[in-house]
Amino acid sequence: MTTDLPFWKRKSLREMTRAEWESLCDGCGKCCLLKLLDEDSGAVDYTDVACKLLNIETCRCRDYKNRNRLVPGCVVLSPGKLEHLPWMPSTCAYRLLHEGKELPDWHPLVSGDASTVHSAGISVRRRVIPEMLVDEDDLEDHIVTWPA
Repeated sequence: MTTDLPFWKRKSLREMTRAEWESLCDGCGKCCLLKLLDEDSGAVDYTDVACKLLNIETCRCRDYKNRNRLVPGCVVLSPGKLEHLPWMPSTCAYRLLHEGKELPDWHPLVSGDASTVHSAGISVRRRVIPEMLVDEDDLEDHIVTWPA
């Protein structure tokens, strides 16, 4: 019977409640890394520099409710925006489900434990520095390949 399936297997992203949608976030923090866009090629490079609102230990936003007001470039995800956000990390639950893929075993909804994203080495915990410590002109020196 399909009701035995978890909500992310029964519902499309557009059918999910706000609480279900929000619970898809695994808390990795990768989307909160500063990125550089190559205007010629369209390529996006991740840096190891975290948004000023990211708590780099918990990998959660310090002011989630006001994030897009406090950080004008912050993207508020919605099902309609996913196809226009190819820079989302390949491990992101929103991206995975949008692409018709399964959630990995380390995802908190699958494991039942919010810490598995960290113990699996997926999160940015202990791998990033806050943007306040980096000069914007030096961002190219902080490009990394591991978040993608």
